[in-house]
Amino acid sequence: MELTNENVLGKIISQFGEDNIWDAFSPDGIMTITTNRETIHDLIQYLRDDKELQISFLTTMCGIHYPGQGDKEMCMMYQLHSLRHNYRIRIKVFMPASDPVMPTMTDLYATANWMEREAFDFYGFKFLGHPNLTRILNIEEMEYHPMLKQYPLEDQTREDKIDTYFGR
Repeated sequence: MELTNENVLGKIISQFGEDNIWDAFSPDGIMTITTNRETIHDLIQYLRDDKELQISFLTTMCGIHYPGQGDKEMCMMYQLHSLRHNYRIRIKVFMPASDPVMPTMTDLYATANWMEREAFDFYGFKFLGHPNLTRILNIEEMEYHPMLKQYPLEDQTREDKIDTYFGR
């Protein structure tokens, strides 16, 4: 089977149903789909273990924060690659900021350990079943997650800055 976006999407939908897979599009040639927390682990395991697909390399796993988007304020994004077929797929899972909980992928990919710890450290995602979910780059005493867009990018109290230099 040739791995095209249409073929892969068809296999995924036939396996998991249209209720669990939606918003399929290819903005940059990479098939991008959205699923839910209940399906993501089984979906990634299916992509890895299916003999035709062989999408077995987890290249990226990262958090995204979309402030003010309600139930879609937090997003966990996975990118997987089939080295055999040179095919990539992107999978997104959205959730409210009040409940950033995901299943761990460490039982499928050893490299997910570091990526999940990074998403926890910077965004506050919690991964159920993770063997050691602790901060990896920031100090343990931090009570916030620095990549959340909760603070202005500039210090609003600075007086030594002239806005005309910045085109304002």
